[in-house]
Amino acid sequence: MPRQLEMAMDTMVRTFHQYCCTGGDRCKLSKGELKMLLQRELPDFLSCQKDPHLVDKIMQDLDANKDNEVDFNEFMVMVAALTVACNDYFVEQLKKKGN
Repeated sequence: MPRQLEMAMDTMVRTFHQYCCTGGDRCKLSKGELKMLLQRELPDFLSCQKDPHLVDKIMQDLDANKDNEVDFNEFMVMVAALTVACNDYFVEQLKKKGN
């Protein structure tokens, strides 16, 4: 039986490939595919943002090799950064409860 971390890794890989199969390169996300992924998989993250150019900025930040697409490694940078931010928030809330 797979463990939680194994299932999480499987979910990240499958989710990435689910969205990059709609356009040109089947192993990279276009800006439109990235936007669709963010809207469907992280709706709370996008809904609390006020910047109408947020997806453009995320795309620019993630696209390390400047090919106007996001490969899996670049995608994982985003997932890792958001996960760290969530952990930081969680730790901060724990500290507030302790006081």
